[in-house]
Amino acid sequence: MLFEYQSGRGQEHPKKFLGDYSGMLMSDGYSAWRTLKKATHFGCMAHARRLFVKADKAATKKTDSGKQKMPNARVAKALEYFQALYRVEALAKGDLPAGQTRVDYTYDLRQKHSVPLLEAFKAWLDELAPKVTPQSLLGKAIAYTRNQWEYLSRYVTDGRAALDNNVIERDVRPFATSRRSWLFSDTVDGAKASATIYSLVLTCRACGVEPYDYLLHVLTELPQRAPDADVTDLLPFNYARQQQAKAETG
Repeated sequence: MLFEYQSGRGQEHPKKFLGDYSGMLMSDGYSAWRTLKKATHFGCMAHARRLFVKADKAATKKTDSGKQKMPNARVAKALEYFQALYRVEALAKGDLPAGQTRVDYTYDLRQKHSVPLLEAFKAWLDELAPKVTPQSLLGKAIAYTRNQWEYLSRYVTDGRAALDNNVIERDVRPFATSRRSWLFSDTVDGAKASATIYSLVLTCRACGVEPYDYLLHVLTELPQRAPDADVTDLLPFNYARQQQAKAETG
């Protein structure tokens, strides 16, 4: 898990950060990501779904008189498609058939179930789009999903790909919440330091490492190293391997 501070949202920042990266890259609809031509781009289905959930909440919000509004049938239909797609992903995490890898099993399930669902969902969105006010919450949700469709639907072509980026979104949330509490950073150095600390702590969590024990080890070990020494062994995932090896050797 890596946070990096940048002073703006220009396309030069993703390019500098990822360079010639040529693997999978899942992101939201921020156009700067698409400038990374060597990456294989995937869209986050949770981002699209969230827009429909927002439209649903607005549609069912009580009126000023306290009367409950009726749910929007169109929004409900969209959420049913998302639910069906996520149901396939739940199946893919179940017991493996004999002789199949997780990647192959996931791919097969998606081809059998998700592809037809996506085709039906896209056809429904295309038919509905001209009938909805573009500036409404539902209209914006439909527009985003259609505009990002190439990336949102690409996951079915690779059993390794995820449907969404919720694992990372979950780890970003504490930083975003805390940032509102401390009212941002006063300096660039402070912002970079915060990004570094959060990167280390959340990587610890991802590796199953207790952050306090890890930081205690690092802060004890670092002063004993030369300024130009290799410290990659102090990264959370390498520390996790060391702890596991110690446990196995008793």
